[in-house]
Amino acid sequence: MKYTIKKLAELAGISTRTLRYYDQIDLLKPNEINKSNYRIYDEKNVNKLQQIMFYRSLDFPLSKIKRLMDDPDFSQLEALKEQRRLLLNKQKEVNKLLTNIDLTIENYKGEKKMADTEKFAAFKKEQLAQNEATYGSELQQKYDADTIKQANQKYSQLTEKEFKEMSDIESKLITDLVALKKHPDLDSSLAQQIYQEHRQWLEFTWPKYTKSSHRGLVDMYLMDSRFQQYYDKKAQTPVAQLLHDVVYRYTK
Repeated sequence: MKYTIKKLAELAGISTRTLRYYDQIDLLKPNEINKSNYRIYDEKNVNKLQQIMFYRSLDFPLSKIKRLMDDPDFSQLEALKEQRRLLLNKQKEVNKLLTNIDLTIENYKGEKKMADTEKFAAFKKEQLAQNEATYGSELQQKYDADTIKQANQKYSQLTEKEFKEMSDIESKLITDLVALKKHPDLDSSLAQQIYQEHRQWLEFTWPKYTKSSHRGLVDMYLMDSRFQQYYDKKAQTPVAQLLHDVVYRYTK
């Protein structure tokens, strides 16, 4: 069966604007443009859109979806199996959050005492699952499985105090990067402080810190727009390149 852009949008529950954008970025091209200049989509387009929407439900950025689906070795069946696995993991994390909420309600009612560590366990597990879905393939290419496992374990075992310290250091790091961007000087005490803050932030999860690993990480920040956006969005100004340069300055 064939669909116009309007009919396909209605079928999928998305906007025609979204489909036009997918066409613009070469993520989902229509099968044909008819004589009336209408985009026409066929069954293959429908199947591809379904897989795109599965990836989007897992919070995959469009750039990664395109990269995966443009791979000559891409298999629709294998992709569906992987999406099913990731969705099941996501379902488990939602169930953990619901359990955590139920325990918290009982704690507020005075029906059950909840340990402080229990209050944050579900959030840390959710973050690990989200990191795996978003950055898993890139991290697996750069780090061995044992290193990733140790980092995840270290993160999941953070105490409430350590978790707060990690968040506070990251907030301070972003603030300092914004300040340095206004008056960039890699030899300044502020730049040196930024290096130390980023190192401390990493050491909350890294099994072992090395300067070469630190450089490798900030190189990845520049090679993958999602990592850049993580910092740039928090700072509300481009700072990923600056962080990269600071790290290189103090890891000679």
